Amino acid sequence: MKIYKSFSPKELSYVALPFVCTALLLTVIQAPIGLAPLAWLAWVPFIVACSPEARPRRLFLFGYIISLCYWLGNLYWVAPVTIAGWLVFCLYTALLWPVLALCLRWCRKKKVPLFLAAAVLIVGIERLQGFFLGGFFWRFLAHSQYRNTTLIQIVDIFGAGGVSFLIAMVNGLLAGLILAARQKKILTSVQFANTAIVCAAVVGAFVYGRWRISQEAECVTAGPLAASLQSNVPQSVKRTFESGDDLFTGLMEHSKVAAQAGAELIVWPETMVQAALNPEVLGLLESSHQWRVYDDALRQHAKDTAFLLVGAYGGTPVIQDDMSIQLGKKYNSAFMYKKNGDKAREVYNKIHLVPFGEVLPLRRSLSWFYELLMKIKFIPYNFDYSLDYGSEYTIFEMTGSENEQAQVYKFGVIICYEDTVPEIGRKFALDEHGEKRLDWLVNISNDGWFVRFKDEQVRPSAELTQHAAVCAFRAVENRLAVLRSVNTGISCLIDSAGRIKNGFTAGSLPRKARARTGMPGWFIDKIPIDDRVTFFSKYGEWLDFCCELCVIVLIIVLLSGKFFRVKKLVYQG
Repeated sequence: MKIYKSFSPKELSYVALPFVCTALLLTVIQAPIGLAPLAWLAWVPFIVACSPEARPRRLFLFGYIISLCYWLGNLYWVAPVTIAGWLVFCLYTALLWPVLALCLRWCRKKKVPLFLAAAVLIVGIERLQGFFLGGFFWRFLAHSQYRNTTLIQIVDIFGAGGVSFLIAMVNGLLAGLILAARQKKILTSVQFANTAIVCAAVVGAFVYGRWRISQEAECVTAGPLAASLQSNVPQSVKRTFESGDDLFTGLMEHSKVAAQAGAELIVWPETMVQAALNPEVLGLLESSHQWRVYDDALRQHAKDTAFLLVGAYGGTPVIQDDMSIQLGKKYNSAFMYKKNGDKAREVYNKIHLVPFGEVLPLRRSLSWFYELLMKIKFIPYNFDYSLDYGSEYTIFEMTGSENEQAQVYKFGVIICYEDTVPEIGRKFALDEHGEKRLDWLVNISNDGWFVRFKDEQVRPSAELTQHAAVCAFRAVENRLAVLRSVNTGISCLIDSAGRIKNGFTAGSLPRKARARTGMPGWFIDKIPIDDRVTFFSKYGEWLDFCCELCVIVLIIVLLSGKFFRVKKLVYQG
């Protein structure tokens, strides 16, 4: 009874209710609901509730419970893959809201301008998401604005964190004005100065955006005609490895139609060819082996037709005592077949693996822990699926076919959630001299993990549209168009201004990109090539790291203050 009595109606209305309002607003601003304008005030209730008079323990408790509900609800699509992993991740990420609440309380107590405090702390907290997983770049304030093309152009300087920073500034300013109005101090020089600074930042961002967009006529040229194929296979079907022939046949049919429509490059989704295609592996197999059959078919298809990029497995062969062939190193890979029927020497092996989804940390050193995770269904397989990390940012080359002196094009491949990690795209973009070395990026992905069957149809989740929205920021950061080929969707072309393009030259998918979920199909279109080198490509997430450092320092300050107060009480006692 004491626990319930300790929660006064005032605390529930002045702390819990505002936190709930912020949670609801942050939910509806993101795709697929997409009420993006509400992002500019979504954090206001939260900031106002973090009063210096609020009890820290109550802020922490309310913040944690409501944040946990927010993450559990908005990451619902992870639960069918791994319930235990979904719970553990949400339990960790939920800690960030109460940390933010205590940091805001401290800033308000120290009279730090709220527009600045909110911007630094919110961006820092976003950067800390999924810290122990190498980062979880999802559901940022910035991502809600992916269709605001003018605004997101500042990403080529600041990264996605710059857009979040700007929106958080407005949230902090509004919260500050509300608090000043309560004290009848709204018409002060301080409030006018704060408002002027934030308005100047917002106007500056839009002016910069219009300027960068106006440069496209001079900086962007049309590249080759490329095709993106989309399969529609839930992971529950794919991971049985019993439908490999059906998957291959279906994609080959689409691929041949795309080739007839004039595609110079054809892209298949991630791991849809269920085979290891490394020459050193295939060379040890009989010609009748299924992997050899796939490889031969891909060579014949590419010959005198188009360059063909496919997602498949990679690895190094190990001959067992019984003379069977097993894979020693195992990779999630991309292979390219050339128009002369040969397979390119270059192979891209995925560098950023998803913990517990593609790789199990400490699998070899803690085998007992690995077995335990399988028993409690923390991981999505019941066998040793763990992959190895790639290390090279492979560049693929192809030639155009518009004239006798065919132009050489270069592109990089990012696989699955690598398109959510800013550092991956950035390292592809420039060479060691700081010069642009790519013409575009290709993203092959398998979002079949996050759909389900109902009434014998594939039902998409919110993950599909959110994944495409996040990918748009990689295009702007490095001024590189992104061609996406995604199992279950959304396959699309994103130009170097971050526009997810509707329509295409030819194809069978819906013309509206957001409608391309839960269906097979294909499209072809011209890839735009942007010759601009960006500040972000050279210097990366400098703003995010600065904000993250500020949050960490403030956490240390708060903890050390608590420690010294406890120590003082001990001595006094």
